[in-house]
Amino acid sequence: MESQSLLDELAVDAYRSALRAGVFIDEEIASDLGVERARIAEARSALQDLRLLSPGVGPAIPLDPEVVEVELIAPLEMSVARQRRQIAGIHRQLNALSALYRSVEHRHGTDVSIRVLDNAAEVRREIDLARHRCVKERLSLQPGGGRAAPLLQQDLVQTQELLRRGVRVRTLYQHTARSSLTTRSYVAQICEEGAEVRTSAELSERLIVYDRHTAFVPKERKGAEPPGAAVVTDPTLVAYLCRSFETAWQVGRPFNSAEPADQQQVSAELRSSILRLMAMGLKDEVIARRLGMAARTCRRYISALMTELGATSRFQAGVLIGRQAAEGGAEGVLGGFPADEQGSGADGRTAAPAGVPADEGIAVHK
Repeated sequence: MESQSLLDELAVDAYRSALRAGVFIDEEIASDLGVERARIAEARSALQDLRLLSPGVGPAIPLDPEVVEVELIAPLEMSVARQRRQIAGIHRQLNALSALYRSVEHRHGTDVSIRVLDNAAEVRREIDLARHRCVKERLSLQPGGGRAAPLLQQDLVQTQELLRRGVRVRTLYQHTARSSLTTRSYVAQICEEGAEVRTSAELSERLIVYDRHTAFVPKERKGAEPPGAAVVTDPTLVAYLCRSFETAWQVGRPFNSAEPADQQQVSAELRSSILRLMAMGLKDEVIARRLGMAARTCRRYISALMTELGATSRFQAGVLIGRQAAEGGAEGVLGGFPADEQGSGADGRTAAPAGVPADEGIAVHK
C-alpha cells in the first residue's frame, strides 16, 4: 500500500456512481457502468476494505474519504513517531558510550595516527564509519580497470547518499576502465548527480580519503584473502596523500567527456604507457597489471605493436621502441585501444572481489 494505488479505476468509478445515487446497489451500478455484476461486487469489497462504504448487510452507504484518511494514517503516524523515539534513544545512548570509548582509548594511548587492520571486516566497519561522518569530500583512486556490477551497484547507493548530503565526490580510475560498459553506466549516473570522475593511464595504489582527515591505504596482498588496510589520521601523512591525489587528478581526463581531443589524448597516453613498459622489458602480465587490463588484451596490444615494428622478439621490439622513441616516432605505432574483456582487471578478474563493498576495494589490490 506504500506506492501502489489504493483502488483501481473501476472501484473509483463505482464509488462515484454510488455517490450520485446516494447508495451502493450492485445491480444498479453494474447497469450504470455497463460491466458485469461480479466485477462490481469485487469493487464493493475493495471499497469496504478501505472503509469507504458502510459495512453490514443491506445497501451500503458511501462514506467520507477524509474520515477514512484519518483512520488509516493515524496508526502509521504513531508507528513513525515510535520509531523516531527509538532512533533518538539509540543515538543518545550510543553517543554517550562513544564519548566514554574515546576517552578510555585516549588514556590508554590507542588513539594512534596509523592503525593497521588485518581483517577485511574491520576495514569495512571503519570505512562505513568514516563515510557516515564525512561532511565535505571523498577522494578515491581506483586502479585495476573496470569493476564488477555488484560492487558498482553498492557503491552507487553509497555515493548517491554522500552527494545528497552535499559531499564532494572525486574518483580517479585508469583509462582501461572506459572499456567497461558497467563502469561507464555507473559513472554516467553519479556524474549526473554531481560526482566528478577522471581517468589516468597508470595509478600506483588504491586509496580512499574522507574529509582530508582519514585515509585508507591497502596492505600488500599475500594469498587469496583480502589484505586489510592501514587507517591513517596523521595530518602530515594525510596531507601528503591528498597532494598525491591532486597531482594525479590534474593530469587525469574526464571520464564521460565526449570531446575528441580528450579521447585522442586517452589513447595517446595508453599507447605511450605500453611502449614505455615494453621498452623497460616488463612481461605481458606485469604490463597488464600496471595498466588495469586483461592479460589477453595486453597481449593483443603487444602483438599489434611488434607487427608494426617488424620485430620478431620482445628484445628486438624493445630496441626498436627505444630507437623510435628517441626519434619521436613511437607514439603513433598503435591505434585506438580495444575494449577490454568484460571490463576486467589485469588478470581477467575485476579489481575487487565479490562480497567486498565498493569502498572497501581498498582492502584488495593486485
